[in-house]
Amino acid sequence: MKRMLKILIVGAGDVARRLTAPDSPVGLSDRAKWFGLARSAATAHELRSARILPIMGDLDQRASLRRAGAMARAANAVLHLAPPPGDGLGDSRMKRWLAAVSLATSKSMLRKHKRPRLRPQKMRNVYVSTTGVYGDCAGERIDETRRTRPANARAKRRVAAETRLRQSPRHRFTILRAPGIYAAERLPVERLRAGTAALSVNDDVFTNHIHADDLARAVWFAVFRGRPNRVLNIVDDGELKMGEYFDQVADATGLPRPPRMPRAELVRTVSPMLYSFMCESRRIENTRMKHELRLRLRYPTPAHFLRTMKPAAALQRSLI
Repeated sequence: MKRMLKILIVGAGDVARRLTAPDSPVGLSDRAKWFGLARSAATAHELRSARILPIMGDLDQRASLRRAGAMARAANAVLHLAPPPGDGLGDSRMKRWLAAVSLATSKSMLRKHKRPRLRPQKMRNVYVSTTGVYGDCAGERIDETRRTRPANARAKRRVAAETRLRQSPRHRFTILRAPGIYAAERLPVERLRAGTAALSVNDDVFTNHIHADDLARAVWFAVFRGRPNRVLNIVDDGELKMGEYFDQVADATGLPRPPRMPRAELVRTVSPMLYSFMCESRRIENTRMKHELRLRLRYPTPAHFLRTMKPAAALQRSLI
C-alpha cells in the first residue's frame, strides 16, 4: 500500500492548487493528504474546494499560528509558497512562521521529557523564492553560485527570508528560485490589450520563465530529492528577450504586438514597478535543477506551451 503523506502548504495559491487538483501534473490525487494555512473563513472555503484541509492562521498574526506550527511538526513536508509582506526590507512573515514551528517543537519535546532534536529525515521544507534576488546581470549567463544583489525592495525581502532560513538552527529548507510564472490564466493579455509599450530591440533585456505546472512539479520533486539548505534555479530552457515574449503571446492570442520604445521614452509611460522589471537582464542556467531534481520540463520554452493555446480561450482570461 502507498503511504499517505501529510503535506502542509503555507501559501496555497495557484501553484499549490495544481498539486492538489485531480489532474495534478505529478499525479498525487491518492498519495497525499493536504493541509493549508487559511487566514479567513472565505480562504478556508476556497481551500476545501481545492481538496485542501484548512488550518486557520495568519502569517501577520503571531498568536494565530500556534495550531499551524504544531501541524508543521507532524507533517511529512511543509511547502512555503507565501510571499513576503508588501513593504519593508525584511520578511516578518517568515520570522513569525519559524518562531511558531520552533515553539511547537520545543513544547512537544518538553511534554515527552526529551531534549529537542532535529529530525530532517521526517519533515522536509521547500521554500519558493525568486530569481529577482540576482538583480541586474547585464544579460550574463548565471547559475546558483552567483552572489545575490537585489535591486528592489521585493527582491530584498526575498533575500532576507532566504538568509533567515539558512541561519535557523532548527530548520532545513530547499530553496527554489523561480522567475516569471506563466500559464493559460497568467499571460500578459491585459497588458497587450492596453497597448503598453515594450523596450526597443536595442534596449531590450533577457527574461526568464517557468510554466506553473513545471514549477509545481519542481516543488514536489524537491520534497524527495532536494538537499537541505540547497538553492536551485527553477527556470525553463528559453533565452527570450522581454519584447520577444510579449510578441509570442500576442501572436498566440491574436492580439496586436506591443509597440516598441527606447528606454528613455518608455520610463515616462509605464509604472515604476513595471519599469523595474525592465531594468534587469539575465540568462539563468537550470543544470542543477535537471541533475538534482531530475526534472524533465513539460514546457521547455513558452513557445512550446503557446502552441497548445486556443486564442479564444486565452482572451477570456485576465493577467494575474
